[in-house]
Amino acid sequence: MLDTALAIIREEGADRLTLGHLAARAGVSKPIAYEHFGTRSGLLGELYKSLDRDQVAALRDALKRERRTLAETADILAAAYVHCSADTSGEWYAIGAALSGSEEMDAVRQELIDGYVQLFVSVLEPHSALPRDELYRRCVGLVGAGEALSVTMIDGHCSEQQAADAFSALIRGGLGASSP
Repeated sequence: MLDTALAIIREEGADRLTLGHLAARAGVSKPIAYEHFGTRSGLLGELYKSLDRDQVAALRDALKRERRTLAETADILAAAYVHCSADTSGEWYAIGAALSGSEEMDAVRQELIDGYVQLFVSVLEPHSALPRDELYRRCVGLVGAGEALSVTMIDGHCSEQQAADAFSALIRGGLGASSP
């Protein structure tokens, strides 16, 4: 049903995604859709998490090779992160926008951001002399920068390569010496 929900968002927009419409398109009864997701917010939250799992898997796959320099790691991390956003063609942001303002979505979004921050910390820690708590705070900022650059790219203000290059530069710069 999640694949069908994603197809509805791609073809018709997030506003058209309801449990009833999903059930009809997926060829199941409404009670099955309601049993599975509970509410429209529940459906959107599960769809958001599903897209996130795919993005995290792609990031981990790109990073699982042998040890690299900071520049190589930053380039791979930035390119994979931005590509994941390009690959979802904006559905990620459409789903987030449809859920914005709901407590459920705020919790889901924070959980996913925390996961990305922890991934960035684990990947960048071998390249950093920063104390772990400072590295964590900087990775929070880097994830925010990656999101902003991805939105800029999706909105057509830069290419995927330009967004990845800018993000890589921010990652490298973000691991510089801590301020006094």
